[in-house]
Amino acid sequence: MSKNVPLFVKLVIPAGKATPSPPVGPALGARGVKAMDFCKEFNAQTSHLAPSLPTPTQIQINPDRTFTFSFRSPPVTHLLKKAAGIDKGTGTPGSGAIGGQVSLKHVYEIARIKCRDADLGELGEERVVRGILGSARSLGLEVVP
Repeated sequence: MSKNVPLFVKLVIPAGKATPSPPVGPALGARGVKAMDFCKEFNAQTSHLAPSLPTPTQIQINPDRTFTFSFRSPPVTHLLKKAAGIDKGTGTPGSGAIGGQVSLKHVYEIARIKCRDADLGELGEERVVRGILGSARSLGLEVVP
């Protein structure tokens, strides 16, 4: 690590299920941070979330090997699959195959969840909704009114 410049690591970790095994252990251990300390703190802070909810996490590692972290709302694809009640998308966008349906109401609810993230909240709800509609199309989901 270079002097006085914090390092950022981005990981998607299941809520309350962080362990020093991959991907957490190698990502932090290579940068001189004790993975077990991070796991204990992460699991404590995500204990209120649904177990195994994928949680995008950004970890800031300071030059003195201390760390801080913040997490964001779950990925759009996870929220869409949960709303549609499917385990996986069709995998062939544009083929016309429909893997499930979500209502426009679900799309707007997902947008409200995602707008709580600092960087997406600045875009505005309508732009976030358009992005979610594109993700739904990629998953092979049909959006119904």
